[in-house]
Amino acid sequence: MTAAIDIDGLSGEEWLALPPEEFDALVSVGPVLFRVGTAEVLAELRVAPDGATIILGHIDGGGEGVLLRLWVLARALCHQRGWPRLEWVVHAATCARPNRKLQRMLALKGFQVVTLDEHGKVYHLVDHPQGTRT
Repeated sequence: MTAAIDIDGLSGEEWLALPPEEFDALVSVGPVLFRVGTAEVLAELRVAPDGATIILGHIDGGGEGVLLRLWVLARALCHQRGWPRLEWVVHAATCARPNRKLQRMLALKGFQVVTLDEHGKVYHLVDHPQGTRT
């Protein structure tokens, strides 16, 4: 577990403790800009019966383990909600000023650079928090 980093002022435990209807209302608005530690993150969470998809559009700043913190929280949400699949789409493959540290972290986590119809060239991973990655 990483050191405590708030996500828009709430700890990971506080996010997990939100009533389901409040959490659903927060994530149903589409892409949102929020803070994780010192970073500003543009992301979207899409939920379907078979799991969730996290689309990271932009991470500005940070350096204190933003991706790892989001990873830990997303997997905890999957366990809590019973989501069997967690898909990650990270728009970091075609940046004008690529973040090499982020790209190395994505590669270490098993992300692959692929071209998706809806997103173009991205880092992609399908995680099954209670099983394997594809």
